[in-house]
Amino acid sequence: MSPFTERVVKIIKDIPSGRVMTYGQVAATAGNPRGARQVVRVLHSMSAKYDLPWHRIINAQGGISTPSDREEKGLQRELLEAEGIKFMSNGKVDLDVYRWFPEEEFMW
Repeated sequence: MSPFTERVVKIIKDIPSGRVMTYGQVAATAGNPRGARQVVRVLHSMSAKYDLPWHRIINAQGGISTPSDREEKGLQRELLEAEGIKFMSNGKVDLDVYRWFPEEEFMW
């Protein structure tokens, strides 16, 4: 596993319940501000193996970006709501309220 991937896994695992981060935010925090697509790949290939809270990662607009799978999209919303996250009328999460910023110790 590359150092970047290791950092991504750690950051995602550390997101507290009831909070979210964006793909780009995770990438930037892990040291690659242009690595949002790499974060997607980590989530796709390693969520089950590392028990990642994949549902806490959303897009930069506060929306769910599950690729065309309505069932999975609904599951992500259900999991977030179960943690106390409320969706606005436009179906998005208010990032000003729910976005998590890791402590500086996680910044690489």
